[in-house]
Amino acid sequence: MKGKQAAPVSREVEAFLEMIAAERGASKNTEAAYRSDLAHLEAFLARRKQRLRTADAAALRAYLKALDYVGMTPRTVARRLSVIRQLFRFLLAERLRDDDPASALDSPRLGRPLPKVLSRAEVDRLIDAARAKEGADGGRMATLLEILYGTGLRVSELVTLPLSAVERDPTMLVVRGKGDKERLVPLSDPARLAIAAWLHMRAGLLGEGQTSRYLFPSRGRTGHLTRQRFTQLLKEAALAAGIDPARVSPHVLRHAFASHLLEGGADLRSVQLMLGHADIATTQIYTHVLDEKLRALVQDKHPLARRRRRAVDRTRMPGDTSSR
Repeated sequence: MKGKQAAPVSREVEAFLEMIAAERGASKNTEAAYRSDLAHLEAFLARRKQRLRTADAAALRAYLKALDYVGMTPRTVARRLSVIRQLFRFLLAERLRDDDPASALDSPRLGRPLPKVLSRAEVDRLIDAARAKEGADGGRMATLLEILYGTGLRVSELVTLPLSAVERDPTMLVVRGKGDKERLVPLSDPARLAIAAWLHMRAGLLGEGQTSRYLFPSRGRTGHLTRQRFTQLLKEAALAAGIDPARVSPHVLRHAFASHLLEGGADLRSVQLMLGHADIATTQIYTHVLDEKLRALVQDKHPLARRRRRAVDRTRMPGDTSSR
């Protein structure tokens, strides 16, 4: 089968692509992505009877506006703008232009995406699906899920947990996270029970004379369960639980841990410490879970809201259900 043909571009773009490959060591994938983006830009400019050497800031703004009009996400538009800026800086440096029209362009507002979160009922279904699987595979998966949802560990921290971390039925886990920093995370009772059951199974899985320093050992090169394998097992558990696997990932369970804690009344600083965030601003994204709860609280408890509901009830005609 023939490979996909490279998009046709001008000599200026070809020179730019050669530069990023030679001087910056850009990969083939990066080069192909830049080529596609710039071919799209040149086609747009051609329809406006312009070229890279003559395009002005207004033409480039029109291009970015067109991307927004067709529904391209701000993040993708920002990526394309980055490529455009690099190209025009190159043209200026090579004296192929006397100015840089891209320098006057504003970046799109990216905002911050809210984390995807499973409901408590969905997490319960996920753990139940893991427990329903017989043997050591089910026991291991149930333990992984109980620890992940009960502590909010990063997946890399989870799969590399040392056996020594759970010896003598601890109430706290000592976790070594980013930057080799240690933090203490409380272990829930369900997680401790799952770990105790898994330790009995784990002993039977290791061959005679075999040892492993990992809580979740593997015969693979790393010596422990890999992130990729855990993610695959998580997708399988989601299917068994009747949950769309696309909605489930190790990081989604970390999000669920944080969101459900805040929903239950935990303070932001405590959640920050358990997640291992260096900056509390990173943790603040989870406060979105409180919005609906706070709105409901005001509607139910605020005296003005109660007075308004009574007034509405008095004006409602008997049998009228239009505003219920």
